[in-house]
Formats: sequence, structure tokens, C-alpha cells
Amino acid sequence: MPSDPNIGKREREVLTAIVETFISTGEPVGSRTLSRSNREGLSPATIRNVMADLTDSGFLEQTHTSSGRIPTPEAYRYYVEQISGTAKLAPQEESMISDSLAGISDVQEFMERTSHVLSLISRNVGVTVASSGTKNALEHVYFSRLGDQKVLAVLVTRSGLVRDRVLRLDLPQAELDLAARYINENFRGWTMESMRAELGRRIEQERSEYDRLMNSIEQLYKQGALASEAGSQVVFIEGAANLITGQEDRKRLQELLKTLEEKEKVAQLLGAYLDVKQEAVRVVIGLDDALPSMQNFVLIGAPAHSGGDMVGSLAVIGPTRMDYQHTMTAVSYIARLFDKILNESE
Repeated sequence: MPSDPNIGKREREVLTAIVETFISTGEPVGSRTLSRSNREGLSPATIRNVMADLTDSGFLEQTHTSSGRIPTPEAYRYYVEQISGTAKLAPQEESMISDSLAGISDVQEFMERTSHVLSLISRNVGVTVASSGTKNALEHVYFSRLGDQKVLAVLVTRSGLVRDRVLRLDLPQAELDLAARYINENFRGWTMESMRAELGRRIEQERSEYDRLMNSIEQLYKQGALASEAGSQVVFIEGAANLITGQEDRKRLQELLKTLEEKEKVAQLLGAYLDVKQEAVRVVIGLDDALPSMQNFVLIGAPAHSGGDMVGSLAVIGPTRMDYQHTMTAVSYIARLFDKILNESE
């Protein structure tokens, strides 16, 4: 949201104080509470007038006539604009993150550890999605006949990840070697999705020209020899239990936890809000446009790049009353570290 032209310096300071106080305490904020901590020495009466104006502008709401105010989603959006890029992680937190992620050369391992680190630092839910990219593109495949009706398929990606599976097939070793050679010569460096799509096309178009070879490849293809472990995206979620502490709306939480269990929906959620061209951390307040169960929750996330290629995304999901500044800084730091660590490992 662009900065509201009606918000002056005094209104901005009061609104910021209310948001930060409510994040800290979880209790509606009154004018007397603010007057005790106000640096400019504003009286409770003056603060009440400012709070009334902010309420009229849609930045604050009052649960009861006699109670204090709480921030609206618009207040959080305004607050996030004011704090963007103003904080740094404590040195011990930077060290903890670096130590946790050191020595990793594989995208999926990085994402798995990152989801755990984000949940620890934010005390909310850490979510990462590893997508196929050049780092997870094909390096080579190898097929070996194990015996009657059994073939070992080994797939190695450019990141060094090795996937193997045993297929129920009865093909001689000579045909397996021919199929592996064809795939390695034609598809090294291709992402898994692109390779499978092109193979499907060639199986249909080139069957007559390479009938025997394509028949062998078709059998391997249909048995899943070239499939990734869990489709094109692997989702890691850590810290769902953090959402239970201090939350009163258990029904809403149950719906949210059910959504988090459906990892495909989580991948879609991050895909809906995080752009491949995005350079900074994005904060989305209210996720119900993508998932109705995510109303009153926040996503703070960033894409993960390696050498200019987007290979995943990382985010924290939590309630609107969360430590925005700290979480935004952590997400930004890890997103930058991602590219650095993976490129150094090559």
C-alpha cells in the first residue's frame, strides 16, 4: 500500500507504537499505555484524538467501546512499508544460520534445513519449496538389469543428487545401455519436466525410425525411471506447532493445519505470491485470496535463486501479530545466502 498522504509524522509514530505494542503484548492498546512510553510527551487526550483519526482512516479498530485499539490489516501493511530494509540480524543469529546451512551442495537439502531454521528464528511456520531448475537438471542416467523382471534406474542431477529406483521390467542389458546412452547424449542439462515432455513427444513421432530403441525408452518412461521423487516440487514445512501457542480460534487453526498438511496447496500458495523476477522480500497480509483458510495470516517470503535461475522459494507463515521486522530480515538474509552457498559448492 502506498504511504497514506493523510498520515503525518505524529500519526505515523502513534500507529507504529500501537502496532509494535500489540505485537508484543497481544492486548488492545490504550492511550494511557502509549502516553507513558511516548518520546514526545504527548498527553493521553492528544493520543486519543490521533487514535480516533486513525480509526476513521481504517488503520485501527476497537473491539469494545471502552477498550483500546488493535491494528487492522491496513495498519500492518503501512507498518511494513515503514520498516522495510531498516533491520539487521544479531551476529549470533547470522552465525546460527550460516552454521546450519554450511556444507550443503544440494537444493533440496538446503530447502529442508532452511524450513527448520526459519521456524526456529520466527517462532512460526517455516515453508520452503524446491522446484526443478538447472541445479536439478539431468547430469546422467544409468540402467542396470538386476534379474528377471527387475531393472535398477539411477538418475544423477547436476546438483549431485542421486535418485534410484527398482522397476519391474524385463529388458536385456544391451537395450538398457542403448536407452541410457540416448538419454544422456540428448538430454544432459535438461530439467526433468522438459525432458519428460520432449521424450513423450519423440516416443510418438520417432517410433517408426527408432522402433526398438523407443520401445525400450517408452517402457522405462512409463515405469517412472525418469520421475523425480515427488513431482516437480518438493515442499518442506517446519514449526506448525508454533501456531497453537496463544491462539484462541482453534477451529480456524485446525483448518490452517489441515491446509499445511496438503503440501500441493502450500506450493500453490507460494507460487501465487512469489515472483521469479522479485528481488526483495515480499510481505502478504491476508492470504485468503489464494486459500480461504489463510485469512488473518501473513506470508513473508522470497524466491531462491542460483546463478540467475529460480530453483525454489522460502517463506514464513504466521498470524498477523508477528515480528515483521525480524522475520523479513531473516528471510532476506537466507535468500541471499542461498545463492552464495550453492555457487561456492560448485
